[in-house]
Amino acid sequence: MKSEIQSVLVTGAAGFVGSLVVERLVKDGVRVRALVHRADVPPGVEGVRGDLARPGSLRGLCEGVGTVLHLASRIGGTPQECRAVNVEGTRALLAEAERAGVRRIVQLGTAAVYRDGAHRGAAEGELPEEPASVTSVTRLGGERLVLSAGGTVLRPHLVYGRGDRWVVPSLVQLLARLPHWVDGGRARMSLVSVDALADALAELAVREEGAGGGVLHAGHPEPVTAREMVETVVRALGLPLPAGDVDVPGALELLGGPGEPDPVLRRRVSLLAVDHWYDSGRLWGQLEASPGPRFAEAFGRYADWYRAESAV
Repeated sequence: MKSEIQSVLVTGAAGFVGSLVVERLVKDGVRVRALVHRADVPPGVEGVRGDLARPGSLRGLCEGVGTVLHLASRIGGTPQECRAVNVEGTRALLAEAERAGVRRIVQLGTAAVYRDGAHRGAAEGELPEEPASVTSVTRLGGERLVLSAGGTVLRPHLVYGRGDRWVVPSLVQLLARLPHWVDGGRARMSLVSVDALADALAELAVREEGAGGGVLHAGHPEPVTAREMVETVVRALGLPLPAGDVDVPGALELLGGPGEPDPVLRRRVSLLAVDHWYDSGRLWGQLEASPGPRFAEAFGRYADWYRAESAV
């Protein structure tokens, strides 16, 4: 059920997920205020200039706001740059929300905050939070601030669809260097389309019952094997299928030669060879929004975009 919300503030409104969330809210007649750094805002949206890295620019941002959808984050950069946005920017935003009496806070987090390893159908609260990268460490710091304030954090694993500049492009780049199956492509992973994720966030912003607080995994209920993911992508984009099979050490040796492979490539191999799937039943069980069809069926709607945008 939806309720009358004074206004919804969206950070990251021009981003991959945020732009679709704003589109849905506006279409549903919700008043949207967007924190913008440089980008213009679409018709029907109130744009407020500000920067999470400059807390003083956020003063008064949340006045008259019923819900804050915190979708912005700093990906990459120095530890200081990531902390300034992901931790201190979140802290300043929450202070403004508290000052204005905001009733609901929903943040877009990431499953990358969990300790790396095999994740097989884990529910919220079951996995240790020990991220390795600067980005994920500081994002976890921001998530914990939101949770301490009674907010809700959605943690997707891999998000694909129109606007994706990482998941499918990274997969295609890896296959160009490593045109083999890794451990038979048996690893399972959680994926969610950007449209399904945007639907969930938009509904949580305005639903009658509120978001309830806490962490919610945000993936499709059915995990996808690496083989299914690779076969779906390469066939849709007209690329060759992998040939032969290697284990993880063999893959890393092919990628790194005599030395240590690039940490980014190591991470990409891990995502293809090690289970990373999560129980998302709590999220979809409380929403009218649907996670949509399985990856193999859903990907077709985005294939033309990936080709047209040269994202691969």
